[in-house]
Amino acid sequence: MDVTDFPDDLVQTQAAWNATYNALAAPRPRDTTALRRRLLRLSVRLWWHPYWETVPSAPKARYELRQLARAQGAVRAA
Repeated sequence: MDVTDFPDDLVQTQAAWNATYNALAAPRPRDTTALRRRLLRLSVRLWWHPYWETVPSAPKARYELRQLARAQGAVRAA
């Protein structure tokens, strides 16, 4: 699968999920209730995105999406 096949909103949602998860996993996070709620909302958006109906192997595509979002996050941090 070509990673450019992912819609921008899906990649952005995955990146937001990663950032929220990292904020929640940090030592002594502030406002954990809001972070948990955000993580849940983002998880629902990721899971039910219409894109998953168009791919032959959703588990593989989900893995590639996570890898892409992590790589983009690492590039932005550098």
